[in-house]
Amino acid sequence: MTQNMSFLRKFFLLKCLFALTFWNYVSLSVEDELLTSVSNNFPEDGSNEKMNSLPLDSNQSKTNSGWVVIQNTTESLSLSEIDNSNVKKLVALLSNFRKGSKLQNLTLTNVSVNWDDLMEIFQTVWHSSIEYFNTNSVTQLSHIRHRDFNYSGTSMKALTMKKTIITDLYFTQDDLYKIFADMNIEDMTIADSEMIHMLCPSSKSRFRYLNFFKNDLTDLLFQECDNLRQLETLILKKNKFESLLKVSAMTSRMKSLKYLDMSNNLLRYDGAAVPCQWAESLTELDLSSNQLADAVFECLPASVRKLSLESNQVSSVPRGMVELQRLEELNLASNRLADLPGCSGFPSLQLLNIEMNSILTPSADFFQSCPRVRELQAGHNPFKCSCELQAFVGLERRSGAKLFGWPAAYECEYPQSLRGTQLKDFHLSPLACNTALLLATALLLTLLLVAAVAFLCIYLDVPWYARMTWQWTQTKRRARHGPAGDRGSALQFHAFISYSERDSLWVKNELIPNLEKGEGCVQLCQHERNFVPGKSIVENIINCIEKSYKSIFVLSPNFVQSEWCHYELYFAHHKLFSENSNSLILILLEPIPPYLIPARYQKLKALMAKRTYLEWPKERSKHALFWANLRAAISINLLKADEILCEETD
Repeated sequence: MTQNMSFLRKFFLLKCLFALTFWNYVSLSVEDELLTSVSNNFPEDGSNEKMNSLPLDSNQSKTNSGWVVIQNTTESLSLSEIDNSNVKKLVALLSNFRKGSKLQNLTLTNVSVNWDDLMEIFQTVWHSSIEYFNTNSVTQLSHIRHRDFNYSGTSMKALTMKKTIITDLYFTQDDLYKIFADMNIEDMTIADSEMIHMLCPSSKSRFRYLNFFKNDLTDLLFQECDNLRQLETLILKKNKFESLLKVSAMTSRMKSLKYLDMSNNLLRYDGAAVPCQWAESLTELDLSSNQLADAVFECLPASVRKLSLESNQVSSVPRGMVELQRLEELNLASNRLADLPGCSGFPSLQLLNIEMNSILTPSADFFQSCPRVRELQAGHNPFKCSCELQAFVGLERRSGAKLFGWPAAYECEYPQSLRGTQLKDFHLSPLACNTALLLATALLLTLLLVAAVAFLCIYLDVPWYARMTWQWTQTKRRARHGPAGDRGSALQFHAFISYSERDSLWVKNELIPNLEKGEGCVQLCQHERNFVPGKSIVENIINCIEKSYKSIFVLSPNFVQSEWCHYELYFAHHKLFSENSNSLILILLEPIPPYLIPARYQKLKALMAKRTYLEWPKERSKHALFWANLRAAISINLLKADEILCEETD
């Protein structure tokens, strides 16, 4: 047993020693190759400068050549700060990494060189062992001119260029774009570089992946291009495409295209006489963050399996759309949908995302119409918590956790009292959603309403109004059947004055003297001197109103507190409608705050809102105008006997 343990211990130590030896060998290999490449760039003068040009550790440090080493491993090299002063040394360094070298990944950052030197870097990389070449923040400094590029014998597989700046504003497109369009690699990315165009390859291209993210490309890209037949992935996110019809025409000749990203553009489609022609191989299409409306469903590839229309202007899915038989995933988040779309156009649909739309009450029979759907993302909608929604909530329990984000993403938005309540906590009683029980409850509420109306009638003095109406009709009946002298149908007064006793000083000192004396005197009916003893107050009020051409109401906070003023206003208002006359004159002696007017003075509120009234001015200079307006409002010729009475009064 002890011998076995000793053997295992020795075996483990030998393996560790072998691993350390192998790692030292790899490090020395890289060191030899890098030092050899650097030494070839300097004269053999025995100086130590060549040993410091490229540090061998992985920390960032600046060399005597002027660039900064960011990463230095056996297979990867990353350099920064390349300019015209050290670009020749860089080309010389890269020329040593011929085929068979272990270096496969090269990254250059912050490069500012002339066009010829930039192309020399690319040409050198093309004939080296490098397979993946990345550039970031490259600035071209000189004039772009034609240059032949040798694509043969390359190990390159992928090129990635980010934040490339072209300072030459006047150049021939072929001199720049043709070099990149004809590259014999499978993957190419040119991103965030303000690129406005790209040429179609001049021959059958090897491109399988093209990424032109965040540029200024337009609908002119790759139109009638037949040389991208092997292209499988095309990313054109954040560009300036506008026509969905032209985008479809662009893809129609890409026979192998499977994935297309057109998100964050300006795409529109309002219908066209010419049908959209998409690549028949296209299975995944991203059209999110554009300006597409309902008509977009008339211009979609029939072969698509995964479709994103997020953040557009879709309000409904048209019923007459072309069926997307193969569609399995549909993203309609952040649109204007008011209900869940049916699956009549998507028979194979498995995943639907309709988050952040305008859905108040989603259809409860969705999963019955869409039996293949295994996941529904419907959260973050303004749900209206009602009986109809309660049926949708029950759907979650029966569907077997098909609602993605449940329950956190599903909250009530309406009514206000339930805002923020999760749908799982929303419950309504059976009474609220049962029609029979609801009708019975409605009947009971009707009875209660009748009782409430009866109470309000009593509270609002409806019996009082009925009693006053009865008094009016009785007085009129007695006047018709009584002695001829009591009928008093002829007008005897210019106006009847209705006022509160608290305002009597103004009436006696201001109103009566100014109207009954002087030129054009007015005969007034005042209760203190014209009511007939022996008759009821109500009957006297009615008789005075009947025998007066006008009724003057002196309005003030005191007026609305007087019960008898209310009677007088009621009968005058009754005469106004029964005789269709314009017999009311309102004088506002003091402003009446609305809160002081009792509920029973509804007629007064209506009169003040609809009729012009005279307001007693505080300034003495305006009194003459006030009396002139009042006399004009009362103007009528009574019998000459009344005029004699007026003179006798004077």
